[in-house]
Amino acid sequence: MNRLQAVHALGQSLWLDYIRRDLLAGGGLRRLIEQDAITGLTSNPAIFEKAIGGSSDYDAALRALVESGVQEPAELFERLAIEDIRLAADEFRKVYDQTRAADGYVSLEVSPRLAHDADGTIAQARRLWQAVGRDNLMIKVPGTPAGVAAIRTLIGEGINVNVTLLFSREAYRAVAEAYIDGIEQWTQRGEGNRVASVASFFVSRIDAALDAEIERRIAAGEGDAARLRALLGKIAIANARLAYQDYKALYATPRWQKLAQQHRARPQRLLWASTGTKNPQYRDTLYVEELIGLDTVDTVPPATLDAFRDHGEARSLLEHALGDAQKVFDEIAALNLPFAASVERLVAEGVQLFVDADDKLLAAVAKKRDAIAA
Repeated sequence: MNRLQAVHALGQSLWLDYIRRDLLAGGGLRRLIEQDAITGLTSNPAIFEKAIGGSSDYDAALRALVESGVQEPAELFERLAIEDIRLAADEFRKVYDQTRAADGYVSLEVSPRLAHDADGTIAQARRLWQAVGRDNLMIKVPGTPAGVAAIRTLIGEGINVNVTLLFSREAYRAVAEAYIDGIEQWTQRGEGNRVASVASFFVSRIDAALDAEIERRIAAGEGDAARLRALLGKIAIANARLAYQDYKALYATPRWQKLAQQHRARPQRLLWASTGTKNPQYRDTLYVEELIGLDTVDTVPPATLDAFRDHGEARSLLEHALGDAQKVFDEIAALNLPFAASVERLVAEGVQLFVDADDKLLAAVAKKRDAIAA
């Protein structure tokens, strides 16, 4: 059993935060599934921008589409992405079947331009769900207020959803309530227990934002330097650990227990996102190691996956030192650190980063299309 398999044995699913045609066609994904117990995959506009714009892997497929008459960059990208997602979903189908639909999912994101448009999100999610045509697909929807409304409708229709860009416990709880509302709608349709969802709770970006504010205050002589310094690299993990306690409380309620017992409904698992370490002073496997816990998912970029396979420590630490996690937030309040404002800004920045990646992606596709036409 290698280190990645050991994480799986502790009850956490590891999903790959990466997609590219050569990984799918060359057998690389299959090896990760068989040798490292990788049980799912996530994608986003930034990942596709690097895959399509930064390689020649898609040139032949793109040429065939252009020569068949497809010209719009958005449609060209969607055709390429759908093919990748289908290939990945087919690779994970065995996992999906063996776990009785508990795992083995592949995620495709709605346009980031729809982050504040509930109706547009619902319409595109329905279309992508039909176009991909795989039971183990998850449609990624941002956890904005508009996204929350969309989640309720999509789950109620039996469409699997990966809710992304969650940074605060309040946002997570709103998403979890929307999921439970949707499950109640779904069970009223008498459709069984197939629908599934994860709530993607972001980690390292929180430390990057709050650490910068702490360092600024220390440098400016604002506040107690020792108390501020003690919070460096601690806030994101504390936030995630307390969110997991929220998860346990939500799914222990009589309302949920009725759904679970009468309809075999599955909880919406917490998924740790942004688990690659951004601060070079921190251990490169820090966020993976500290958040291993039962019935959770960690979506891991390739570099972090390789690092953990090499030297990660597989221990169940998600519920470790919960008192310390609460003390971190007591200190945030006492020191008047702008946690709420920071996570609100991170949501807006996260949406914009994906819009920017989408712009680059469509520009790269258009450039390749023009080269083919010439």
